Amino acid sequence: MGGAGHNSGAGNGNADDRLRLLIERIERLEEEKKGIADDIRDVYNEAKAVGYDVRMMREIVRLRKMKPDDRRERDMVLETYRSALGLD
Repeated sequence: MGGAGHNSGAGNGNADDRLRLLIERIERLEEEKKGIADDIRDVYNEAKAVGYDVRMMREIVRLRKMKPDDRRERDMVLETYRSALGLD
């Protein structure tokens, strides 16, 4: 019962070693990702401590990740919805 990428039978020691190494790499990267997420949280906490609005900072970070055209389109749709609901 072998899945994709699985060598059945004798001589699969190399495949087993490769799989173990890949899993260990993923585990290391997951730990690094957790460390980076902790660092980002610390920066937001620091910003909050000096009086910045963290929710707005997160929104700005999201907007800066967007392509300018996508951001403009988002803003136009948002403005259309706000107008339709009388939120101006």
